[in-house]
Amino acid sequence: MLVECPNCGPREVAELRCAGEVTRRPKETPTVRELNEYIYFRDNEAGIQREWWFCRVCEDWFLAERHTVTHEVLRTWLPVLPAPQEALAESGDA
Repeated sequence: MLVECPNCGPREVAELRCAGEVTRRPKETPTVRELNEYIYFRDNEAGIQREWWFCRVCEDWFLAERHTVTHEVLRTWLPVLPAPQEALAESGDA
């Protein structure tokens, strides 16, 4: 199976590591239950899901949309860091 690394191009899956589906971090200080759900529970639904992948060649993380039944990788991209709030406030966009 080939997966497109955004930095290196197509790579054999043996050169990559799938770290699981993208989850949402708790916004506030989580309860023990919320923390356990965040760490251990995944939706694991049949169909398209977003996943974290790590390329062992360029040693960079990227995101992929993969169909969990057919294993077809629809697209890959590098994660984008959110703009700091201070920068938004200074530019007048906040």
